[in-house]
Amino acid sequence: MKLVVFATLISSCAAWHMPMVARTTTTPTALSATGPASPSDPLRIGTRGSPLALAQAYLTRKLLIEKFPELSEEGALEICVMKTQGDMILDKSLMELGGKGLFTKELDTSLLANEVDICVHSMKDVPTWLPDGTVLPCNLEREDTNDAFIAGSDSIKSIADLPDNAVIGTASLRRQAQLMAQNPTFKCVNFRGNVQTRLRKLDDGVVDATLLAIAGLKRMDMDGCATSVLEWDEMLPAVAQGAIGIQCRDDDERSLKYIEALNHADTKSCVDCERAFLAALDGNCKTPIAGQARIVNGEMLFRGLIAMPDGSELYETSSSGKVEDAVEIGTKAGEELKARVGDKFFEMMVEMSPQLAPGQVTGGK
Repeated sequence: MKLVVFATLISSCAAWHMPMVARTTTTPTALSATGPASPSDPLRIGTRGSPLALAQAYLTRKLLIEKFPELSEEGALEICVMKTQGDMILDKSLMELGGKGLFTKELDTSLLANEVDICVHSMKDVPTWLPDGTVLPCNLEREDTNDAFIAGSDSIKSIADLPDNAVIGTASLRRQAQLMAQNPTFKCVNFRGNVQTRLRKLDDGVVDATLLAIAGLKRMDMDGCATSVLEWDEMLPAVAQGAIGIQCRDDDERSLKYIEALNHADTKSCVDCERAFLAALDGNCKTPIAGQARIVNGEMLFRGLIAMPDGSELYETSSSGKVEDAVEIGTKAGEELKARVGDKFFEMMVEMSPQLAPGQVTGGK
């Protein structure tokens, strides 16, 4: 059954309005499971249903229409919303649920079943491997990759202003490790849900502060909520943070034509470098890993780190090279760091992963 969804999502900081044109369904338009799609068939865009995911799906829709005017015709595009395991289970940390793939598996399944034609992802949610039969040839131009620091009190302007034993809401071991490296007394609360839910908890005093990707806030016109934007030296962002990826079946020539035209080459090179670093470290949501690449004067510059969840050990690396060698740069950086920290580090990581790191709590203040 098809539903026409009109959504106005209001946070404590800003009102964000979804375009009033989406047709969404839990049972997308059924097309033939074999053979190419007809030109008259809608291009079905698969997405999660969170406000941020929908904002990214609508951005993709807008860019497709700008590039291919024929897609502006009524019925040419259909947005298909689905829930993932990561959306449905919010009372457990990503570490407890098993790491990456929690926000992509259902989309992968629908793509391979020919229930959708393309899937729009936040790239930091996408595992370093893709299911057979699918490709991800497109990254849209990247937003600001930094993390935003958001305090519950106007008197707090930075992480350094937080008192000892401050409670910080974050589901990210990467953020937790870097926070606790700065102040081991911080208490990190498992803080999940969409952006609006997290900000509401902050307003309610459940935590003293939280961190969110500034890219997501900007895409929902909510960046005014940020107390400050953290530089890389204070909080190195996640691999692929701020990047949107678009996936399709590897034999779907129609979808490939559309999404390859949207690819931003510099963004894809940087994301490929970062994901190669992550793959070399066998990283997932159980491992505090950060990695960022940028292109400066035609050269690829990369920074990465790996840490213990409690911030007691933190190792960094940096490298540079030609843009066309992006994957090699990331792979070598990961292999160098993996060799430097040694097997004992990863053994300790395995021991710590099933349990909460010291300083992490499961409830509020």
